[in-house]
Amino acid sequence: MAEQGQRTDFVDLVRERRAELGISLRELEARAVDATSGEQARFGWLSKLERGGSVTPPSEGLLIALATGLSLPPAVVQQAAAAQFFGLITPLYSQDRSTRVLVAHMDEMSDDERRQLADIAETFARRRTQRDRNSDD
Repeated sequence: MAEQGQRTDFVDLVRERRAELGISLRELEARAVDATSGEQARFGWLSKLERGGSVTPPSEGLLIALATGLSLPPAVVQQAAAAQFFGLITPLYSQDRSTRVLVAHMDEMSDDERRQLADIAETFARRRTQRDRNSDD
C-alpha cells in the first residue's frame, strides 16, 4: 500500500484502465510495447506497481509502451506519472482523466471539431450559470 500522503495517480490510472479494458497483468505486459524503442512493460514491475510496492519511475519508452497497452494518449499516462513520481501537476490535470483525455486528443481534431467542442463546453457553462441563478431565486 502507498504511504500516507504519497500520490497514487499513476498506479490508479493503470489499475483502473486495466479493469475498464478487462485485461490481466500478463495481457497488459504483452500489449505494452513501445513500437519505436521496443521497450516493454514487464509483469514483475507492473505487479509491484499495482500492489503499491516501491518501483523505479518509468522511462519515457515505458510510458509510451503503457499508453499503447492501455489504449490511452501518451500525454495522459505521462501526466499521471509526473504527478505520482515527481509531484508535478499540470494546469490541465484532472483526477478522473476527462480533461487530460480531451486535451490529449485536441491535436487529432480538425479546427471545426475543436470549435464544436468549445461550443458544447460553452453551452454547458451557460446552463450551469442559468441553473445557479434560478436556484438563488
